[in-house]
Amino acid sequence: MATATQDRLRTRASLLGRLKDWNDQTSWREFHDTYRPLIFNFALKQGLNETEAEDVVQETLLAVAKAIRSFEYDPARSSFRNWLLTVTRHRIADQFRRQPKEVEARRPGPGSATRTSTVERVPDASGAAQETLWAEEWERNLTSLALERLKARVNPKHFQVFYLVVVKQQPAATVAKALGVSRAQVYLVKHRLGPLFRKTLALVE
Repeated sequence: MATATQDRLRTRASLLGRLKDWNDQTSWREFHDTYRPLIFNFALKQGLNETEAEDVVQETLLAVAKAIRSFEYDPARSSFRNWLLTVTRHRIADQFRRQPKEVEARRPGPGSATRTSTVERVPDASGAAQETLWAEEWERNLTSLALERLKARVNPKHFQVFYLVVVKQQPAATVAKALGVSRAQVYLVKHRLGPLFRKTLALVE
């Protein structure tokens, strides 16, 4: 019987393998839907605006498309997460370098506490803080994806119970009262959906 890790690696390898066919629109749509929120939110937290962050998404996807045919997925040597981070932060750095000089001139000077100069805001490609932020966004994005898939598979009310008691960590008594169910039902839903959520999370990871 395959472990959750084996299932996850097989799923990741399968998707990346399918991306080598540029005409496989279904797989590219899946890749876009899976990783767009991650790249977009990471770019925003690096100091870009929404338009610039969206450009980073598109340019990162284009860079992936160009590199994917020669990319060999070998988790023993390097993780896909780190590879995608490298591609993404290069595109973010490109955005900062494109900042118009006239825009930079209108920004507060070096003494301002509200903004930093464009040069100072260019991400450090080896920064541990950047890697930590990427890891946090990665986990947040995967949890969101897993919850969306779980929601599509289970009873809507059961999902509400699970979301409130597990994700929002509300007391069982509070959830039971809010949704008009017994505490016993809350515990039962938590017990039943917990393993399914963990399996779903492993498969999107």
